[in-house]
Amino acid sequence: MTDVPAHLHAFDWPDRVVIGTLGRPGARTFYLQVRTGEQIMSIALEKEQSALLAMKVDEVLDQLRAVEGNPYSVPTGTPVELVDNDPLDAVQEQFRAGTIGIGWDPTTAQLIIEAQPLPAEGVEPDEDEAAESEMLRVRIPVGAARAFTQRTREIVDAGRPLCTLCGQPIDPDGHTCIIPEF
Repeated sequence: MTDVPAHLHAFDWPDRVVIGTLGRPGARTFYLQVRTGEQIMSIALEKEQSALLAMKVDEVLDQLRAVEGNPYSVPTGTPVELVDNDPLDAVQEQFRAGTIGIGWDPTTAQLIIEAQPLPAEGVEPDEDEAAESEMLRVRIPVGAARAFTQRTREIVDAGRPLCTLCGQPIDPDGHTCIIPEF
């Protein structure tokens, strides 16, 4: 994973880790929200980042599951007791995610997600600025990680339906289909 930044928001055994949205389909903002007790952190993500994060977490879990003897007890599906369909807690955006990394800690059998903010627009980060950066680091047990990916896929898929002719999203107030000519 990365060097420890000056402002590290660490959640080692969080009570909750979810992707959720605010807004209507077509204008949703995606958030990665983590909570331990009264401490809540929400970072904004793009829909594509959310989908890719879920896919990569599942890939890591599937690779771990394939290890002979499955020493980490990685489940194939989501344990029912870990399903979380509740809405997001109150959202106060800490930052918009730029770089997101995934790792594995075999000593605790936890998946690690790290997210750093997008650099300020028009500013090239230098080494000194990188040392002062902010980061969210979340450690998730394997069962909770499966629940995280299931919910994330459901949230991503709950957007606007796609047009069967052109493949573009259909807005609630209508859709003009532009079919490419061959």
